[in-house]
Amino acid sequence: MRTYRGSCHCGRVAFEVKGRLDRVSECNCSICAKKGYLHWIVRRTAFRLLGSRDALTTYTFNTGVAQHHFCSVCGIASFYVPRSDPDKIDVNARCLDGVDITQLRVDTFDGQNWESAHRRYAATRTQLSGDSLSSRARKKAGERFNVSQRFKKE
Repeated sequence: MRTYRGSCHCGRVAFEVKGRLDRVSECNCSICAKKGYLHWIVRRTAFRLLGSRDALTTYTFNTGVAQHHFCSVCGIASFYVPRSDPDKIDVNARCLDGVDITQLRVDTFDGQNWESAHRRYAATRTQLSGDSLSSRARKKAGERFNVSQRFKKE
């Protein structure tokens, strides 16, 4: 487990996040595609905002569950509360310092068909949540639920 630091472009929104970063996801929904977000969803206890929330602005739409935070100065969206996991934080891996995103495995999420994609995601997450599953079993489960892989860490 490693601690990563990240921020927006101007640095007013800075944070730390602890975890194992080996895979992220890319969503094709209207907002994620336009932002170019690479999603790394972590437990709230693994995320720590450094400094004040004063520079944050929040945008919501549709169901209002997702809270899309961005810097009110430079406009960069470095993290948000995702609709798929509102009890967690979704960090934009592109905003992490010193991370070579070409070395990360990138799964795709069909956000244009959010409800059906989320059902598959939830089923995969339920099956993969047990530590008793081997990495081979996890791989098979991911393939069965049509999780595509564009990049894989070597």
